[in-house]
Amino acid sequence: MQRVAMFRSLANRNYRLFALGQLVSNPGTWMQRIAQDWLVLQLSGGSGIALGMTTALQFLPMLLFGLVAGALVDRLDKRRLLILTQSAMGVLAVALGVLATIGAAQVWHVYLFALALGMVTVLDNPGRQAFVPEMVDRDHLSNAVALNSASFQLGRVTGPAVAGLLIGWIGSGPVFMLNGVSFACTIAALLLMHTGELDPTDRVPSGKGRVREGLRYISGRRDLVLLLVLSACVQFFGANTQNQIALMVNNVFETGAATFGAAAACLAFGAFVGALLAARRERPRLRMVLLGSLGFGIAQVVSGLMPGYLSFVCVLVPMGLCFMTYVTTLNATFQLSVEPTMRGRAMSMFMLVFMGVAPLGAPVVGILADLFGPQVSLMVGGTVTVLVVVVISTLLFRTKGVHPRDLLPGRAGARSQAERGAPAPAR
Repeated sequence: MQRVAMFRSLANRNYRLFALGQLVSNPGTWMQRIAQDWLVLQLSGGSGIALGMTTALQFLPMLLFGLVAGALVDRLDKRRLLILTQSAMGVLAVALGVLATIGAAQVWHVYLFALALGMVTVLDNPGRQAFVPEMVDRDHLSNAVALNSASFQLGRVTGPAVAGLLIGWIGSGPVFMLNGVSFACTIAALLLMHTGELDPTDRVPSGKGRVREGLRYISGRRDLVLLLVLSACVQFFGANTQNQIALMVNNVFETGAATFGAAAACLAFGAFVGALLAARRERPRLRMVLLGSLGFGIAQVVSGLMPGYLSFVCVLVPMGLCFMTYVTTLNATFQLSVEPTMRGRAMSMFMLVFMGVAPLGAPVVGILADLFGPQVSLMVGGTVTVLVVVVISTLLFRTKGVHPRDLLPGRAGARSQAERGAPAPAR
């Protein structure tokens, strides 16, 4: 029965198609991420700053244009939008792959393509988030969000491992091109959907003040504001964990691309397990957001203390599990807590905070790693995360009437208290 409940949203044909397309495309996305990081390290001589700049440029558009993009998403047909964005991402991947394959790629080329990819992603991310409720009903929404995360993390398990082998065998360029081809699966899934079975959200009329309207809506929800602050602070370092792993593998343990892929796969395996566990829960709970983010910060500190490669990658598994528990629960909370006509703007605000702080944190991570070593970068990030979670938790306890002891599993009344602490759906 639990297994059936874990995959209950797949009963919907359109969502099955969407999930299948993502299942094929997600490994390619992570293959490109590994290839991009490794290409930058090779072209820049192992520079943490160059790696941080690449990440910063890729996420910068979300920081600058995220709110405007969310207002635009609320006005557009989500399915058609995704067909366009997925096509553009495929073209960019193939183009960079050609440059890398013929040996013409330079660091500034990677910077440029990362920025272009970020410009497309600023529409694609809130579009995908807002499209899920059009494919499944409200009772299955939390499960669909968790399965999306599980699919993404499964790609994160397989993609880096395959990329590590392929980079050493055929180079980074063909890996980019393989990812470009993988987008065809998502596009095909979108084209094969039965549009009559979709439940499209009423489109918001064009006009001035739509962004301000969304900001007023979010600012009027103190619980969501506190969760956004938590996300921003955790993501400042957490969004750049992949960079920290690359620096640890390349600069500290001095191993190759295959071990980098294996380390990234360990992090992703833990995240995959965390996403599957989230899929079993009927609704998001506040305590899982707080415990997940707290565990992630502790794991960051511990990973920075590990003396060797094997012990380091072992810590990455629980780190990934905690991170995905926090991310999936937080995402589902926002999906279920906002009015449908505000969903595009609310999710763009969520993605703005969740991804937009990466351009700010990436250079800091790179500078800390270059000056003091990647281990210090990890420990500083983990310490900051733990402190922020404690402060935000205290504020949320006061706002929602939840006590710290209610976070402990197995206490009588803990579950009901924590559920009452989760943001209620908007009326």
